[in-house]
Amino acid sequence: MEKNYDVIILGAGAAGLMCAIEAGKRGRRVVVLERSDRIGKKILISGGGRCNFTNLHTTAENFLSANPHFAKSALARYTPADFIRLVEKHRIAYHEKKLGGLFCDRAASDIVAMLEQEGRDAGVEILLDTKIKEVRKNANQNQFTVQAEGVSFDAPRLVVATGGLSIAKIGATPFGYDLARQFGLRIQPPRPALVPLVFSERDRKRWCDLAGVSTEVVASTPGSRQTFRENMLVTHHGVSGPAILQISSYWDGKEPIHLDLAPGRDLAAEMRNGGHRDPSNWKSLLREVLPRRFADRWIENHPLTGNSDRAFAEAEHQLHAWELNPQSTEGYGKAEVTAGGVDTGELSAKTMEAKKVPGLFFIGEVVDVTGQLGGFNFQWAWASGFCAGHAV
Repeated sequence: MEKNYDVIILGAGAAGLMCAIEAGKRGRRVVVLERSDRIGKKILISGGGRCNFTNLHTTAENFLSANPHFAKSALARYTPADFIRLVEKHRIAYHEKKLGGLFCDRAASDIVAMLEQEGRDAGVEILLDTKIKEVRKNANQNQFTVQAEGVSFDAPRLVVATGGLSIAKIGATPFGYDLARQFGLRIQPPRPALVPLVFSERDRKRWCDLAGVSTEVVASTPGSRQTFRENMLVTHHGVSGPAILQISSYWDGKEPIHLDLAPGRDLAAEMRNGGHRDPSNWKSLLREVLPRRFADRWIENHPLTGNSDRAFAEAEHQLHAWELNPQSTEGYGKAEVTAGGVDTGELSAKTMEAKKVPGLFFIGEVVDVTGQLGGFNFQWAWASGFCAGHAV
């Protein structure tokens, strides 16, 4: 059986649904093919079930890509204010948690229901549990054919919104990358991003019995100008928490990660001014700055070398420049997103269309544009989906 449409969209996630809605509004006959049993699975589990759906402070600087300028056009055409208007149209209550991140007051399912309703209003057809066997392009007819079990779908426009490799338990696959390669498009090597880090066995023995302890740090890497001042969480395997997830996206897997455990404090000066330069006062001061258990463990692993100014200065330096050499990340199973993907040099920044394959579009996480923590990846999904939806 054959079915004909104007646009076929592969994937009913954030980007695919936004693209379908915008294309449907323009009168296009749109079908969305989703391999799982429900739409928006990643939306539903995001933000602790509250969906951090955008960030008020979105700029291109909040994204990692081989081409740092690529996202600018899409982000300018569809802004956080545009998505907020859609949320308010559906009377979804929301709040700003911190640093510009917006969350649903009630549940992420409100965002999915909103997108579903918008899709219905735009005449979009969504087919679930659709496993794709083959995709091909008929050059003579300028048509794409998507072959599923027992049915084929034909359209002159094909949009790939299949996501990355993160969170395999909800159905992540490399399908989008394979499809890009099939049509001769370059791929920036995918890797886990916004992901907890795993310590070496030596460091696990030193620190991981403190699992659950959290403290504010400034995280950085030598190879990036990015710094993140947020909380770090000790885990059973290494470290996590917002600061670690953020810096993980910029970690090359080789260079160390630097943590400032006492941001904005000059403890050596506080010791000098207090006039009590002895180890017990140093320990008391550390317990003011760090959680008690962490402070005590820190002193065990970084004991003072004396009572001199030089000894306290060295202890201060160690505190502000803790050098971690993670063994690895916790991988795609715990990664919130996938960095890398379809090379942006292959796509139009305005429309997301492949430059050398007319009618083929890539949007959302499958593209080499990765947002920082805090709603930026959803904003990229809405923006790239919007742009493609207005081009198909």
